[in-house]
Amino acid sequence: MPSAFPRQHSGETHQNKKGRTVTISKELLDILACPKCKGPVALNKTQDGLMCDQCKLLYEIREGIPIMLMDEAKPLQDQ
Repeated sequence: MPSAFPRQHSGETHQNKKGRTVTISKELLDILACPKCKGPVALNKTQDGLMCDQCKLLYEIREGIPIMLMDEAKPLQDQ
């Protein structure tokens, strides 16, 4: 059965560290914001999370869905 919401594949496709393909659209990245400070978020190097540089938090991407909950965020490791 066709979906009422067609899938758009205009985003970036990446494989995360578990070998799963993750697609995050540019449009989604442009509108997502850190729930704590409301600042911008960006994909991390391993492409399996969104990071907020201001709050030093990482929001995981699970099964292609960004988990934008402060209670689920992990502190960024100092590099």
